[in-house]
Amino acid sequence: MSVSEANRPVETIRETLRAAELEFDEPREDAFFVKLPGQRKLATMTWLIVGEHSLHVEAFFCRRPDENHAEFYRFLLEKNGRMYGVAFALDEVGDVHLVGRVPLQSVTPDEIDRLLGCVLTYSDDNFDKALERGFKSSIQREWDWRVKRGESLANLRAFASFADPANRDPADGQGDRTGR
Repeated sequence: MSVSEANRPVETIRETLRAAELEFDEPREDAFFVKLPGQRKLATMTWLIVGEHSLHVEAFFCRRPDENHAEFYRFLLEKNGRMYGVAFALDEVGDVHLVGRVPLQSVTPDEIDRLLGCVLTYSDDNFDKALERGFKSSIQREWDWRVKRGESLANLRAFASFADPANRDPADGQGDRTGR
């Protein structure tokens, strides 16, 4: 492969990211760190790394869950079979990432757009549901702490259905203080 052929995927990625007006850095040769703005998850930071034969795609999804590990991981694994280009995977400490690999020949503007769109959709659409499964108790404690101190609940509103004491299931021992 000639030098110009080897640089083609890098140039294609750079041009595609610029055309999409996405924030990105090139912290090292053949690697792009892209910020994908979301709605539920505010941003999904995504690596695009050009290798000798393939493009590696990786985005951090969330840290290792605090609780309900089996339910949390099952929820994510059930998604994998219906996903394009990337899948949920674990690192050595149990943190969750979206990871994929495609051949360099497939690196076109449309494919980069499709892959980044998938990463953003899978991250954004599954984030709140995953947090409810793996971090419910922590989110409830954070809600209570903020209420007690008069702090804003703005970024916890998505979890009001289970975090607000008025909505907690008394069978969980997490009902509100009025006995509901």
